[in-house]
Amino acid sequence: MTATLETPRRHLPGSPGLRRVNGALFAAGLTTFMSLYCTQALLPELSADLGVAPGRASLLVSLATGAVAVAVVPVSSLSERYGRTRVLLGSAAASAVIGLLLPLCTTFPQLAAVRTVQGLALAGVPAVAMAYLAEEVDGAHLGGAMGRYVAGTGIGGVLGRVVPGVVTDFGGWRWALAATGLLALVCTVAFRLLLPPSRFFRPGRAGRPGLRAHLADPGLRRLYLVALTAMAGFVTVYNFLTYRLLEAPFHLPMAVVSMIAVMNLAGSAASARAGVLADRAGRRAVLAGALVLAAAGLVLMFPPVLWLVGAGLLVFTVGFFAAHSVASGWVGAHASANRAQASALYLCAYYLGSSLGGTAGGYVFEHGAWTGTGLYVLALLAVALLAATAPVLSGRLVARLRR
Repeated sequence: MTATLETPRRHLPGSPGLRRVNGALFAAGLTTFMSLYCTQALLPELSADLGVAPGRASLLVSLATGAVAVAVVPVSSLSERYGRTRVLLGSAAASAVIGLLLPLCTTFPQLAAVRTVQGLALAGVPAVAMAYLAEEVDGAHLGGAMGRYVAGTGIGGVLGRVVPGVVTDFGGWRWALAATGLLALVCTVAFRLLLPPSRFFRPGRAGRPGLRAHLADPGLRRLYLVALTAMAGFVTVYNFLTYRLLEAPFHLPMAVVSMIAVMNLAGSAASARAGVLADRAGRRAVLAGALVLAAAGLVLMFPPVLWLVGAGLLVFTVGFFAAHSVASGWVGAHASANRAQASALYLCAYYLGSSLGGTAGGYVFEHGAWTGTGLYVLALLAVALLAATAPVLSGRLVARLRR
């Protein structure tokens, strides 16, 4: 008798394995981004209850995203040695448990410390999820699996703002964070039960030479600058628009203000469309157009007219998500080797922009109100646009000088 050994195959559409992968990574996106942005909608409430200014309160978002920025590259390298699923599951579980400590904090420094540790724990999911999918899912159908993961991150970001924003009107910010923490824990359990083990992971080493090569590449550096500046502007708008809508002349209740996060769903849809459009019209043109669209939406938000603010926020969000989709995809296409590290550096710049740019936006808001904040974000988008179009502009300048 002879035994036939079947060679493992990557997950295909319709297979039970791919359904489990899709469900698991969707749950991972939910738990990660719920945890990451759970304090954003609560910033005005936390400012009032803990007696801190808006700029300092925004540290509860910035410290978490900054910790992700610091940890994402080392954790991506760690997964090359210890495996994707081990890092994914450990990261999700640790962040969910740490999140349950937030309602127990009694002072602002305690909240800040727990949020920093939670950010470090969270880094494993965004750092490793896409590498896991690329290894385990059939290449011809990888885009759909990536899209479901991104959808999970988008919906997680919405829930991370809406759930605490609604609950705080009834029970205060402690119950709001407790509700979000319990929901994140449920999603983490679902992630653990659904995630299939890695079958194609091979231990390796991702060293410093690869990082230096990526940072020396002018094209990648420009994309990292786009990520840093665009995300800084995006987080600033969502951090401090809540303060504006709670005050005169709007005076909206917190439960209504928290619903602005629903705009992210339109952004998620725009991400998929922007990727298709970039394949047809070219990445640079679509990236530049998306950044101009975001700037146009921001301009609409300057007048104190509620429907204009809502329309402007929708346009701004669509433009940002489209730009992020094109820029992040361009990194993987541009890098010729060590693509996981190239993407990790992009994420590092992305979350660093959220941390540093969002905090700086808080101090601008304190001294310049919404007008100063809008001008600050427009300046950031102008830098991103310059980075996106620099090769075209320099090429035209050289051509004119030659003529």
